[in-house]
Amino acid sequence: MDLIFWRHADAQEVPAHDPGEPLKQDLGSEDLARCLTAKGHKQAARMGAWLDRHLTDQARILVSPAMRCEQTAVHLGRKYKVCPELAPWAGVDDLLGLVHWPDNKLPVVVLGHQPTLGQTVNRLLGFGGIDTSFRKGAIWWLRSREREGKMQTLVVTVQSPDFV
Repeated sequence: MDLIFWRHADAQEVPAHDPGEPLKQDLGSEDLARCLTAKGHKQAARMGAWLDRHLTDQARILVSPAMRCEQTAVHLGRKYKVCPELAPWAGVDDLLGLVHWPDNKLPVVVLGHQPTLGQTVNRLLGFGGIDTSFRKGAIWWLRSREREGKMQTLVVTVQSPDFV
């Protein structure tokens, strides 16, 4: 299975909330409404064009309900599905259950948020204890495979909109 994590591009500032507390669903309506900045639209356009060239036609595109994620997805120019399991307050188990890792036969693009994307990469690559952070608009492309009866996770590529 190919699983492509895509962090939304640069967006307006986060509404004020206690930085020591995780974002809760009931506090998230203002956060969900945040839009991309002009820089974010440029990042999304560059990464969307790169992804479109490298994805198969069968790839599924799953997107957080946050406005900034939908605005990022539009730049890919493909149909996408909005999934509450990818909201900013969702977790790793929500994401992995949604995509059916590692058993899905089709490539899946997940357009979402930090820290969930980084935490999911950490789990799949066995990085325990390390915080992996995604640059805004960046992707991590992972692939599952079986070798000698054991499941493995490969890093296919990591791309930033600054370098495509």
